[in-house]
Amino acid sequence: GARHFGPIAPPNGAHPLDSGRAPSRPKPGPSASFHPRLYDCAVAASDQAPTVLIMAAGEGTRMRSSLPKVLHPVCGRPMIAWPALAARAAGAGRVIAIVSPDRDLTPGLPDGTEQIVQPEADGTGGAMRAALDAIAASGEVVVLSGDHPLVNAAMIASLLETHRSTGAVATVMTVEMEEPGSYGRIVRDADGSVERIVETKHPESVPADILAIGEINTGTYCFAGSAFADALGQITNDNEAGEYYLGDVLPILRSVGGRVSAHVAGDASANLGVNNRADLALATAEARRQILHGHMLAGVTVVDPASTWIDADVEIAADATIEPGTALVGATTVGADSVIGPHTTATDARIGANSSVVRSHLVECEVGDRCSVGPFAHLRPGAKLADGAKAGTFVEIKNANVGEGAKVPHLAYVGDADVGAGANVGAGSVTANYDGATKHRTRIGEGARIAVNNSLVAPVTVGDDAYTGAGAVIREDVPEGALGVTDAEQRNIEGYAERRKKEPKEEDPE
Repeated sequence: GARHFGPIAPPNGAHPLDSGRAPSRPKPGPSASFHPRLYDCAVAASDQAPTVLIMAAGEGTRMRSSLPKVLHPVCGRPMIAWPALAARAAGAGRVIAIVSPDRDLTPGLPDGTEQIVQPEADGTGGAMRAALDAIAASGEVVVLSGDHPLVNAAMIASLLETHRSTGAVATVMTVEMEEPGSYGRIVRDADGSVERIVETKHPESVPADILAIGEINTGTYCFAGSAFADALGQITNDNEAGEYYLGDVLPILRSVGGRVSAHVAGDASANLGVNNRADLALATAEARRQILHGHMLAGVTVVDPASTWIDADVEIAADATIEPGTALVGATTVGADSVIGPHTTATDARIGANSSVVRSHLVECEVGDRCSVGPFAHLRPGAKLADGAKAGTFVEIKNANVGEGAKVPHLAYVGDADVGAGANVGAGSVTANYDGATKHRTRIGEGARIAVNNSLVAPVTVGDDAYTGAGAVIREDVPEGALGVTDAEQRNIEGYAERRKKEPKEEDPE
């Protein structure tokens, strides 16, 4: 049967899941991490997995952006990917985005998501009419909005459960609000079913008793597929806007004896839609709060959640500590007992267990177990630190392998290089990897000692257990166990200070 995934706080004994494009069983061990919206919850399965339609054809002009609204990121994930992944986690069979003909949403859609084009901007009902064939072929249809990123798998699963248990032909997800503003009000029958939805964008024409209702429509629905298809064929666009409205199917379904139920969502964020960048900031803040909450419940110490940013697809093992001012971005992973921060940014970085990364910037790099990074280190793409390695203060490493237990303690640049296990690179040393046309590689052997202020002019190899002298410019290979030095005669110019005093003084630049 279908598996469903649930709310932000995992039940007692639940094991965190990896984030991903489709639900999977929990992975044991320190690499597992809590995903804030995906983990097991028991919901009765149906004979046919529901089809989920995501409305994403809106122009999004209020975003004032060349990027389609639903591709704007929320905690590192395109907005439309949130409902698509939630739908898949809730047991959807097909997940279909309804898109406009002139906007390609493929970059933001998880694998396996289909697209159907809504030929013209003719309303929410028009979006559903574009998907009529898919609806007619489905036992159940769930309708989501691409600009509601906080509708999660638990909400969808609960909506389906209410729909099934009440025998409804249509079920509307609602929320209770103390100040419902201009949202559509839910008017119920005596038996608790939905009689109608009253729009209140023009409150002066709405009776006071209707405006006093606090239950509002979130725009998320579940329908019986065949009945929904029939009703869509009957709605018209005979209105001032010339559009088809999805809500118009409800009275049609009631008129033929169908029950329209309401499912009250316990989390008001189900109604948090994004129309402009201010809304985007609110949605991102709430998603971030939920992500941090989930990690903390799963055993991660977040010292100051208010100053910590963790993207949706980040994995953090239990007993890791995230210090203030830290941003973990993209597909970053952090191992058990590691301490990240304060003031560290890691993007698509893999950090092992028992490591420390302080006030540093990491991008597309790998840090092993028991490593020390920073403060003020910069690990660029392709940097790999083996277990027990160190990249210290003001060290930059790019496209280089630093072997087990090797140290680059401070003030050094290591690029396009291989540093052997147990080697040490002294302060002020650099690998001169670029000759103006081609990048070349430097190889430093196991146990080698590179002295201070060295320039290693690639391609060059310093052998195992070899040494170099202070200030050396190494242009030729240093054999195993040898000492490489470069001699330059020192000259002392007597009386230089007095000579300088007699020279005309230059004016200080302004």
